[in-house]
Amino acid sequence: MAGPISVVIPTLNAARTLPRALAPLVDGMAEGLIREVIVSDGGSQDETLEIADAAGCTLVSGEAGRAKQLRTGAMRAKGKWLLFLHPGTSLAQGWTDEVQLFLQFNEARKRAATFKLAFDDKSAKAALFWARARAQVMKLPHGDQGLLISRFLYDGLNGYRDVANEDIDLARRIGGKRLMFLESEAVTSADNYRRATNPAENVGIMARYFLGADPLELAKR
Repeated sequence: MAGPISVVIPTLNAARTLPRALAPLVDGMAEGLIREVIVSDGGSQDETLEIADAAGCTLVSGEAGRAKQLRTGAMRAKGKWLLFLHPGTSLAQGWTDEVQLFLQFNEARKRAATFKLAFDDKSAKAALFWARARAQVMKLPHGDQGLLISRFLYDGLNGYRDVANEDIDLARRIGGKRLMFLESEAVTSADNYRRATNPAENVGIMARYFLGADPLELAKR
């Protein structure tokens, strides 16, 4: 019996990172949780497509742009649930158990879930603190945390829009009351977050949030 989840991974020259994302999904396939893994590619010139094909993924190609690729992958998906993952994100062991529990909740299809952000570099503690703070306090998780959402809710929200910061945009439309933060970790590179770590600026952003500033604009900063 096919599982309920279609995994969608947008790629562009992701041969170096894609295997890291695919490896933990084997558990979901073995447990009958995952129906298919769709790699939505934006024109890779490296071995991305060969890796995806060898892993048994469904390949779709289209115009480059993460929002566009996520939309294209979702349109092709057959599952009742969609799990959007970045190619550099690796779900930690045990993720399937927590997802199974989430899917059993009453009214689960009217909610969405995201994983707990973690870095592959344990020394990037400051960057991780601020990245998690934005996600948890402002209820705007990063795309690297993954997003599990029912087809029912995704379609009701008209899915990803072709805008910058498409992850923030969709998370805001989902709303904090409909978003559950799982304890299972989504492990990614700390590099981009480390460059954005400025304690003084981050404190100011959080202060402005509690004073009523637009969280979408703050998160973009």
